[in-house]
Amino acid sequence: MPFLTLSHVTRYTYRQPVSFGEHRIMVRPRESYDQHLIEAELKIDPPPSELRWLQDVFGNSVAIATFTKRARTLTIDSTIMLAHSPAAVQDVDIEDYARDYPFTYASEEMPDLLRSIERQHLDPLRQIDSWAQRFLNPNGKTDTLALLSDMTATIKRDFTYVSRPEKGTQTPIETLTMRRGTCRDYAMLMIEAARALGFAARFVSGYVYSPTASDDHVGGGNTHAWVRVYLPGSGWVEFDPTNGIIGNRGLIRVAIARDIYQAVPISGTWSGFPGSFIDMSVDVNISVDERVSHAHSTPRAVGESK
Repeated sequence: MPFLTLSHVTRYTYRQPVSFGEHRIMVRPRESYDQHLIEAELKIDPPPSELRWLQDVFGNSVAIATFTKRARTLTIDSTIMLAHSPAAVQDVDIEDYARDYPFTYASEEMPDLLRSIERQHLDPLRQIDSWAQRFLNPNGKTDTLALLSDMTATIKRDFTYVSRPEKGTQTPIETLTMRRGTCRDYAMLMIEAARALGFAARFVSGYVYSPTASDDHVGGGNTHAWVRVYLPGSGWVEFDPTNGIIGNRGLIRVAIARDIYQAVPISGTWSGFPGSFIDMSVDVNISVDERVSHAHSTPRAVGESK
């Protein structure tokens, strides 16, 4: 089990002092059986007048910061130590009834999955539907895991990854048409394609790292985005179309949501003279330590500081 040290620094710069409204911060990884927080520290400069925590409707940890001081810069610095247990495609165990597509989710699960099956984007010409159906066996049933694995691999192989630090996401149809996009564009395309076939799919925001030198993952240096699909027997399974990853190897979950706009890492407002804003920079660094020390055998929680 590798131990990770994760640094995520976001800095906003202005030409003259501005005042800051409420900021909503989602950078704390989720606790689960495959990732355990050992230490977590959140530093904000200028210090907020109040910093409170909550869990949103999806169980994501959200820090709410309010400010009274004006400043020329706002820096949000998150440092995390995390124990991470990688799982690969061979660890996906699907119930017999769902191993071949099509299948129907169990009646007791369907009410909770419905909103994750609903389409979020208009597709009047059924372009996403047609693209999704190309992964089906025209002569009969299709292996469920192979279908989703093929979709993941096809996006990585046939689309051109481009880094785009600006806010916003292409529509799935734009990504499909241009055959290029960011990790968040790829995630939204695959979510809509999976939903077009009746799968429950969700958006994931987090971090990606390369566990070994042979892993050449893209999307680092910033936050990353990928997809979770609900598969009976294994539950929510990770699919990263940017890197062709199935399972959580190299992926650290922070926020899970039905739609991308519910999982924005940092959002907030400022007020000042027009044109005051100069720049925003994001710096994410992850170091990997494979050594498992006795001191870290039992994860311990450390309180966040302002």
